[in-house]
Amino acid sequence: MEIFDALHLARLQFAFTVSFHIVFPAISIGLASFLAVLEWRWLRTGDEAYKDMFLFWSKIFAICFGMGVISGVVMAYEFGTNWSNFSRVAGSITGPLLHYEVLTAFFLEAGFLGVMLFGWHRVSRRAHFFATLMVALGTLISTFWIIASNSFMHTPQGFAIENGLIVPVDWLKVVFNPSFPYRLAHMTIAAFIVAGFIVAACGAWHLLHGRRDEPVKRSFSMALWLLLLMTPIQILVGDAHGLNTREYQPAKIAAIEGLWETEKGGTALNLVGLPDMDAEKTRYAIQVPRLGSLILTHSWDGEIRGLKEFPAKDRPYSPIVFWTFRVMAGLGMLMLLTVVLGLLLRKQGRLYEKRWFQRLVLCMGPSGLIALLAGWITTEVGRQPWTVYGVLRTEDSVSPIASQQAGVSLLIFVIVYFLVFGMGVYYMLKLMRRGPAPHTEAAGSHKHPGLSNRALNALEGE
Repeated sequence: MEIFDALHLARLQFAFTVSFHIVFPAISIGLASFLAVLEWRWLRTGDEAYKDMFLFWSKIFAICFGMGVISGVVMAYEFGTNWSNFSRVAGSITGPLLHYEVLTAFFLEAGFLGVMLFGWHRVSRRAHFFATLMVALGTLISTFWIIASNSFMHTPQGFAIENGLIVPVDWLKVVFNPSFPYRLAHMTIAAFIVAGFIVAACGAWHLLHGRRDEPVKRSFSMALWLLLLMTPIQILVGDAHGLNTREYQPAKIAAIEGLWETEKGGTALNLVGLPDMDAEKTRYAIQVPRLGSLILTHSWDGEIRGLKEFPAKDRPYSPIVFWTFRVMAGLGMLMLLTVVLGLLLRKQGRLYEKRWFQRLVLCMGPSGLIALLAGWITTEVGRQPWTVYGVLRTEDSVSPIASQQAGVSLLIFVIVYFLVFGMGVYYMLKLMRRGPAPHTEAAGSHKHPGLSNRALNALEGE
């Protein structure tokens, strides 16, 4: 396999840009709903600590939202520069879906974002809360359309092929394709988990540094409650998603499991190993008999098709998806352990005092993002060699560009992304290190939040 040809360089470029992009919307989706909850609690109770938390986390949200928009625009251009054949063949479906996302979600978010960030004391409390709800709703609607487009590429239906082009014949089937409900639930919950661990880690940092004021303690506590709810649900949704994938993308499941032979009477699970695409076997595998059948078919003797049943040209690259899936699943188990330990400490009244647990939560801060990226790599590499599964191959989707063009643009992206987004992440971490203003200090600082003529100063609360 030539890794420096135009096809693989274009794939690498898109993988690089989408990996940067997905981080920021995921944080935004989770934080937007968290902000809505905080403002609702402030309106219900009148407790200024909730407003302090809102003002602090809205700064982080604004940064993530801005970086998500910028990185998303770049990806839209890539469809025309690197993947013009994909756009030509499948554009009558993917184009409208992305336009629906802009019309129903982005305009909603952008229209109310300014009111949410800078509307304090300029609109009524109810109007401001309505703006916050609209921003949160917009992030969820955006998720809906993006996942609908991506899911169609994995489990396409409701279309016909006319003159070599994919055209829609039933939009309900296009949008609500077989994998869409599972992917939508999996991604939305993942976004909440990503934001939850970031909020919890920020609280843990300040607890470790001696702060015990209400904004810090409540951020820590509320995030752990959210994670206690979402983590087990995500595991159940992931299981259902796996069953759906086995039905509609069996080659992907075989690649994820490093399974080459179809085992009769029960399939073993490869816990670890090194899949070898040339030798068609998984080396150094540590197996648990029948556990594969139990997990993937929910039966003791369920049969799972091996990779050898698929033509070599149709097999996903097992060495990547085998390990990215295990990173995601392993972190999921560690997340569950973390939130269960938090529940036990909460019941003992020692949640804010156990430094070892706070260190654990701090270390788990980026775990949601790592699991999210590992999961997306598993999903997208597992779809290969197809752009639209079973319909359009990736090699037939790339633009007629030279490898030098793809390589130079990739290098430029790497440099610019690390500079621009590196600065954004640095500033975001700097704000988190500062943390929400202690309640006693914040009382005098909320008279005119957001009234500065400079947007950056408004975010700083100056």
